[in-house]
Amino acid sequence: MSAAIRELAPALLDWFDRAGRKHLPWQQDRTPYRVWVSEVMLQQTQVATVIPYYQRFMARFPDVHALAAAPTDEVLHLWTGLGYYARARNLQKAAQAVAANHAGVFPESIDAVQALPGIGRSTAGAILALSRDQRHPILDGNVKRVLARYFGIDGFPGETGVERELWRLADLCTPAQRVADYTQAIMDLGATVCVRSRPLCTVCPLSEHCIARIEHRQTSLPTPKPKKARPQRSAFAVIAMNDAGAVLLERRPPTGLWGGLWTFPQFEDRDAAMSWMSTAGHPASRQLPDYRHSFTHYDLTLQPLLIRVAGTPAAIAEADTRLWYDPRQPARIGLAKPAVELIAMLSSD
Repeated sequence: MSAAIRELAPALLDWFDRAGRKHLPWQQDRTPYRVWVSEVMLQQTQVATVIPYYQRFMARFPDVHALAAAPTDEVLHLWTGLGYYARARNLQKAAQAVAANHAGVFPESIDAVQALPGIGRSTAGAILALSRDQRHPILDGNVKRVLARYFGIDGFPGETGVERELWRLADLCTPAQRVADYTQAIMDLGATVCVRSRPLCTVCPLSEHCIARIEHRQTSLPTPKPKKARPQRSAFAVIAMNDAGAVLLERRPPTGLWGGLWTFPQFEDRDAAMSWMSTAGHPASRQLPDYRHSFTHYDLTLQPLLIRVAGTPAAIAEADTRLWYDPRQPARIGLAKPAVELIAMLSSD
């Protein structure tokens, strides 16, 4: 075993004892359920953003049974603003599986944990390491960055061969003792010291053996994802507002874009939007400024059309799929980001 591998865990644990984060909400009363919820929320999301969402979520759903039995709309409502809503849907599906198949007790084997919806190898390992001190390597984005720099691993970490090598190194570096502390430490190091740009190498406990620092390659490691032209998509959103200021929302299908969330009726082209609007009696429409949103794999431009209708016409509302939403007395439902921001814009107009 090389000195770089042998000395990583001791140096990291010594740094964690001095400077690691130990007072985050999910580090208190550290149960598998509490750690699990935090790990799912922290995927693609900063700690500072997650904390208030986590506290509200845990207050409403303190255990697996509470989450499993909750209305999905309420789960999505408390997730609104965190993004990547498939995480919330899978979290509830997994809670239902734990309640139904494991008597509400979170599984102890990593294979059983990975069998739950929305939980991959790294998340499963982190949950069991942090809550039960089981020895499992992890490889989230922060850990990939630390290991790629420390060992000088070239190639985009998302490539199969590169990821396989990073998993091998993650396993070699994970100690047999103090696994929970080590797991938290390497995530903390990536989040606070070995950051994406301008890493703080002068205070890094791993700097002595770090290939990226020695070779001055901190800005080039890990290797960025090869750039491709981002697809551009567009659609029309119809904002139907009644005399009382309520707007018509439509529930999205359970999978796909904004799955299960409520947003404005959306159409591929203007003709389809105008045809649907005719059911409200051909009211006058007003084009609002374009709304742009970037997803992981493409950019979407929504062209909102505002129409004002009298009363709450049943012709454009259908049970279970559409509802009139009053921003002054908001229902506890999950809103897609365009609905949140367009409603806020209308309120300030």
